[in-house]
Amino acid sequence: MTLRPDSTFSLVSPSIDNHKFFPGTPLKLGIMASGSGSNFEAIAQAIDDKQLNAQIQVLIYNNPSAKAASRAANRGIEAVLLNHREYENREMLDQKIVQTLQEYDVEWVILAGWMRVVTSVLIDAFPNRIINIHPSLLPSFKGIHAVEQALKAGVKITGCTVHLVRLEVDSGPVLMQAAVPILPDDTAETLHARIQVQEHHILPQAIALAAQANLITVSH
Repeated sequence: MTLRPDSTFSLVSPSIDNHKFFPGTPLKLGIMASGSGSNFEAIAQAIDDKQLNAQIQVLIYNNPSAKAASRAANRGIEAVLLNHREYENREMLDQKIVQTLQEYDVEWVILAGWMRVVTSVLIDAFPNRIINIHPSLLPSFKGIHAVEQALKAGVKITGCTVHLVRLEVDSGPVLMQAAVPILPDDTAETLHARIQVQEHHILPQAIALAAQANLITVSH
């Protein structure tokens, strides 16, 4: 089987009806980002295009130069800077994050390029409601240098994974994955760019799937 650069597959149960992915009440999202905010933009665009029934309550960013903040400003979305360097430890930062998310009435937390390890402080405040996007086909190539690891390992296929967050880094239940073939002349930059295309495609879908699964669990 030959995979195209845009190949995707889902690890979510196919028994879930596609027409039920979007609950009547919009999901209240809090997005956390450290960099360009391209996944933030993908979520916002999916909302605009009526592909995701949600509203972004707030963007939290930890890097003062993050372009994600300007993306939020352009859309009239509140952006809050919580610079990790101003906190003594990760737990203290996460306490402030939880406080901020609660102030904005957030229901689901999306780590969209958040380059900090989260602690039990945040995870316990939003159990099974924190979603992360990672640039590999987990469980392969965990951690911050996943793209470089894939190239160094010489594998032919990598991709991206959307998963629920647990204490162990990049280890939670998988919601959706997209496969991306590695080309002979790929660099970390070219491969990462193609992976990001797929991230933008599956992240909004996975948010809807996670919300639907949660609704099913709660209702039974």
